Amino acid sequence: MKTIGLIGGMSWESTVTYYQLINEGVKDALGGLHSAKVLLYSVDFFELEAMMSRGAWDAAANLLGGVAARLEAAGADVVLICTNTFHKVAPEVQSRIRVPLVHIAEAAAETLRAQGISRVGLLGTKYTMTQAFYRDKLTECGIEALIPEKDDIDLVNRVIFEELCLGIVKQESRDEYLRVIASLQQRGAQGILLGCTELGLIVSQADVSIPLFDTTVIHAKKAVELALADR
Repeated sequence: MKTIGLIGGMSWESTVTYYQLINEGVKDALGGLHSAKVLLYSVDFFELEAMMSRGAWDAAANLLGGVAARLEAAGADVVLICTNTFHKVAPEVQSRIRVPLVHIAEAAAETLRAQGISRVGLLGTKYTMTQAFYRDKLTECGIEALIPEKDDIDLVNRVIFEELCLGIVKQESRDEYLRVIASLQQRGAQGILLGCTELGLIVSQADVSIPLFDTTVIHAKKAVELALADR
């Protein structure tokens, strides 16, 4: 079994889910008392969020690249950045390590294509929804990303940072998310991509009729596949 290196803490609320899903995936595949070989480096999200807010992406890339290098040195065979937004600096992080960096948007695109989805509603932070680094990965795979209207982009982003990243889940916020999802569905979305690793905390498939694709689940599943490959 290969060792999975996780760059977590962005936020730690979703990193908990990664750890659980990866271990459940290994147990389901191998049975018995098997669990995943995992190295976790949990960063201080306060520092990274401040870099993101002021547009200091080079500093963020340097910090996360250094963390990835530490995980590789400690024995990680693959590395995951346990958040969507900071895949903006994925190329810089990959350049710091020799082992594969498992890109969350590439894993999501692979899953969407397998399900025959060519037009998806994308929810996430304002950076993920509006900037090219993420949507271009989907476009390269023939998938069109629909994003909410401007006011709803602000709403989705605010709930992520002011509520979900703090472990707060409000029913009124869930209702607003469901309204946004319904709007994307009316505009032609064939599915909804939860492009923020916290979004599974507030909406689930049971809440909607349209297919939901949770990037946390997809990313963790891909990590398990790679860890168990060539056994």
